[in-house]
Amino acid sequence: MLKIQTFTFNPFSENTYVLYDETKEAVIIDPGCYEQRELNELYSFIETNGLKPVKILNTHAHIDHVLGVAPVKRKYGIPFLLHKIDEPLLKAVKTYAPNYGFVLFEEPEIDTYLTEGKDVTFGKTTLKVIFVPGHAPGHVAFVNDESRMVVGGDVLFRQSIGRTDLPGGDFNTLLNSIRTKMFTLPDDYTVYAGHMQPTTIGYEKKHNPFLNEAI
Repeated sequence: MLKIQTFTFNPFSENTYVLYDETKEAVIIDPGCYEQRELNELYSFIETNGLKPVKILNTHAHIDHVLGVAPVKRKYGIPFLLHKIDEPLLKAVKTYAPNYGFVLFEEPEIDTYLTEGKDVTFGKTTLKVIFVPGHAPGHVAFVNDESRMVVGGDVLFRQSIGRTDLPGGDFNTLLNSIRTKMFTLPDDYTVYAGHMQPTTIGYEKKHNPFLNEAI
């Protein structure tokens, strides 16, 4: 059975997720840990629960979601996976990170490109990769049907959606991604977003002011 642990890191209050199952293999999604105390919090949870991280998966490459990729990758010697379209966004982070005070940011090397239709597996768990651009041009989300959940990054929030005023963002593209990819999931699927608390597909269909008239 898949388990999920949420951490909220950095000044952007970004949600980092650790997913693991009974095999103790784990993936780390969107590690936004920057301060050493944040890294230690993540490492402590992994050690305490006897987990074996095997992959770092990123929904997209905005600064708040990639701050911890390099140190976590180095700590566990594991591959980093990102959609190819978001590679320019990743490479841009080092140019503006100091402006936000992240002077120690390290650009991680991408080991494997994520692609819609090519599942990610670990332990006994399979994550479907769906392509959901709009907030970022190479944004993806990770779906686990057995646990009826999706780790959605900055696409769909509780009664909100991801911002589209950053480079590569597009409002209509984002709405289309939500309508055609997220909202085709069953209503009871839990959405673990990149910020704020979880929600469900059904709740957002009824209550999201950006989308309840657009489906």
